[in-house]
Amino acid sequence: MRTFAAMTNSTKSAPAAARAGRREWTALTVLMLPLLLVSMDVSVLYFAIPEISADLEPSGTQQLWIFDIYGFVLAGLLMTMGSLGDRIGRRRLLLIGAGAFGAASLLAAYAHTAETLITARALLGVGGATLMPSTMALIRTMFTDPSQRTKAIGVWSGVMTAGVALGSVMSGVLVEHFWWGSVFLVNLPAMALLLVLGPLLLPESKNPAPGRFDVLGVPLSMAAVLPVVYGLKELSSEGWNVRYVVSVTVGLLFAALFVHRQRTAASPMISPALFRGHGFTPAVVLNTLSAFGMMGSAYFTTQYLQSVLGKSALEAALWSLLPSVPIGVAAPVAARLVQRGVDRAHVVTGGFLVAAGGYGLLALAGTDSLWLVLVASGVLACGIVAVMSQLTDLALSSAPVEKAGAASSLMETGTEFGGALSMAVLGSIGTAVYHHDIPSTAPEPARETLGGALAVAAELPGRAGDALATAAREAFAHGMQGAALAGAVLLTGAAGLAAVGLRRIRVREEVAAEAEKAAV
Repeated sequence: MRTFAAMTNSTKSAPAAARAGRREWTALTVLMLPLLLVSMDVSVLYFAIPEISADLEPSGTQQLWIFDIYGFVLAGLLMTMGSLGDRIGRRRLLLIGAGAFGAASLLAAYAHTAETLITARALLGVGGATLMPSTMALIRTMFTDPSQRTKAIGVWSGVMTAGVALGSVMSGVLVEHFWWGSVFLVNLPAMALLLVLGPLLLPESKNPAPGRFDVLGVPLSMAAVLPVVYGLKELSSEGWNVRYVVSVTVGLLFAALFVHRQRTAASPMISPALFRGHGFTPAVVLNTLSAFGMMGSAYFTTQYLQSVLGKSALEAALWSLLPSVPIGVAAPVAARLVQRGVDRAHVVTGGFLVAAGGYGLLALAGTDSLWLVLVASGVLACGIVAVMSQLTDLALSSAPVEKAGAASSLMETGTEFGGALSMAVLGSIGTAVYHHDIPSTAPEPARETLGGALAVAAELPGRAGDALATAAREAFAHGMQGAALAGAVLLTGAAGLAAVGLRRIRVREEVAAEAEKAAV
């Protein structure tokens, strides 16, 4: 009997694989619209929140939920929506999600209370959870030729990464010229276009024999993901607290229950067979590590531009666009190397090492190192995007077409988890160094955060305020250096894992292919 790896290998090498034409590439352009907007919504409130606060007067807790509820709901529902798309059809789920995302955007734009805006942001998370795995799964369906699929996934990775950077800038421009609700209204034309062109250009695809939907798996998956993501994000911003540690622990316990459920259920939400496909498990693990590297950099550089260099929020957002410029070529270059015969293991390993080099440059930054920080961020982002595009391609190629939605959702969930873990770990390192370096005689708010120190310094007279501000900026820069060194070490370790793990996959596939040829 053929092994799954052998069948995957033979599929890749089969000359009968249909090549995508103009219709499929046009459809890919349409798919990128919702993906761009979903990724932009992560950062779209950065400049709108002062206007929202003045208009809706939310409490401190409500303001936090306005920010965070979108990401929490998105992360919690990814696995559910990926599995649902495999059952009812990825195009159908995509269009349902587009309608929901557009309606929620309209509700958010004209929200008159904080509670309404929080509800709308939660509904946006529900819509986003349907859109992200659906777009990736449809790419797996439309592009059966391996070389074309690699290019398409490279585009997908670049658009998703660029969307986060563009969201904050677009928010600043819109709020400057219109009212805060306009940051949500820009979603409507793109979603309307998707609803019109989607049925014409996108093929429908689903699992022909999905079995019964795992209803119990839905709350278990959410109970596994949400407490972990919440706890890790709060640890990064509030510091170590028993409540957040308990949250992460509870989430991990539910994760164990979810895994047990998937292994024993007759029709699981996430089939354990996915992890037996050659390449899938390493792709998920390494992709999580790459998300760790990406988010750790953003956590520090955003604060550096504003609080250390003193840039305004809009200036900081515009400067942060510069590292995004070379991202557009990173994934295509990685794809071209693989197509020309370079081992994927070497490309992924090289990408991790490039990203580690970006962290190494960031570790050299002082309190007046604008261009060094921008170059470091660009180098890091290029390495990570090259890695992510190749790992996504590997994961989708390793998964059966009928389970493309579930495979996509697992990759996205790993990305969310890696980002949250990065902010917790690297943020804790940076905070620890900051606490060590800041003078013990400084007021309590100044010893907690750089923002608190600058606020206190502004109230102190003359040289005393300047001295505290200088000390706080230097302490933050030292903390960023320490976190960058930790990030460089982790990504170097990830490069080693990729070199060994992906090489073993290639060897196993070659052995399986030879065995299949012998059997024929």
